[in-house]
Amino acid sequence: MTALLGHLLRRISAQGPMPLSEYMATCLMHPEHGYYATRDPLGAAGDFTTAPEISQMFGELIGLSLAQSWLDQGAPDPFCLTEPGPGRGTLMADILRATRGVPGFHEAAQIHLVETSPTLRKAQGETLKTAPATRPVIWHDSVDDLPDMPLFLIANEFFDALPIRQVRRTGDMWRECCVGAEGDRLCFGLSEPAPLPQLAHRLVDTREGDLVEFCPAATAIATSVGSRIRARGGVALIIDYGDWRALGDTLQAVQDHQPTDPLINPGQADLTAHVDFEALTLATPCTFTRLTPQGVFLERLGITDRARALAENLTGAALENHIAAHRRLTHPQEMGTLFKVIAFYPDGGTPPPGLDP
Repeated sequence: MTALLGHLLRRISAQGPMPLSEYMATCLMHPEHGYYATRDPLGAAGDFTTAPEISQMFGELIGLSLAQSWLDQGAPDPFCLTEPGPGRGTLMADILRATRGVPGFHEAAQIHLVETSPTLRKAQGETLKTAPATRPVIWHDSVDDLPDMPLFLIANEFFDALPIRQVRRTGDMWRECCVGAEGDRLCFGLSEPAPLPQLAHRLVDTREGDLVEFCPAATAIATSVGSRIRARGGVALIIDYGDWRALGDTLQAVQDHQPTDPLINPGQADLTAHVDFEALTLATPCTFTRLTPQGVFLERLGITDRARALAENLTGAALENHIAAHRRLTHPQEMGTLFKVIAFYPDGGTPPPGLDP
């Protein structure tokens, strides 16, 4: 029995079954035994690989898109260059390298990372130690702690890791998915039916027995980020897997790059769920773009031309890996369609390159 499993069983015994959101938060962020608190989960030695770890092209194009938005908004100085959930810092390092030729961008940028994991903060510091930035990195526990200035934010595979609630429709009410225990094993169960005013609009498009996921943390962050952009300017690029509206069970656990049971070995596997992009747009008070597949977005930014340029100096296995990376990021059967992109930007402003209003 893992230490975290013992902790969860004792908690359930004392307090009763817990909502799925509470279970996810504990598994991922428990200060001693949580998944993100105890390890670097990325890469071949970890449990999953994100787009910035696949190829430098991803971060380079993101950086140039952000820089163009900065220029379109009059090159505000200073501004907050922010990434929540920045992994090892690879994406931010690529952004900084790609934008060092943009006059004034680095001098105006203040780099703020939102990260609660001590392990990952250390990795980010090492990655960014040699990055071409003019100011030191500042870390925060929450987006609410960011300074009051124009905000240029990139959130790549951040919202999918936020704890979700799952509810199943029963008449005009909902039964919440909870995690309980049978002996020394965890199990799923349902609460008694209750009304949920925040899901009143979902009574129109769901039927008896349908399962709906929603993420209070995600909508709170979308509201906070959108409010800052509306008041001070900036842009938020959000890239994640999911779709326009949540319907059905998308909770998944990954360990050693393989799917696993989310109730087995809590704290040892990454837990995520698909992002409901419609919910983010309903929560933000500023303008947002159309939802766009990642492959389309990257192609509009010129990833194929960049791939060809990089390929000129590659041969053998390095060239094969480079071609595979381009395919993985853009192909409809890989990340190109599963992952989507949306952006928040000021009312009356210009959307970031690669996206439509």
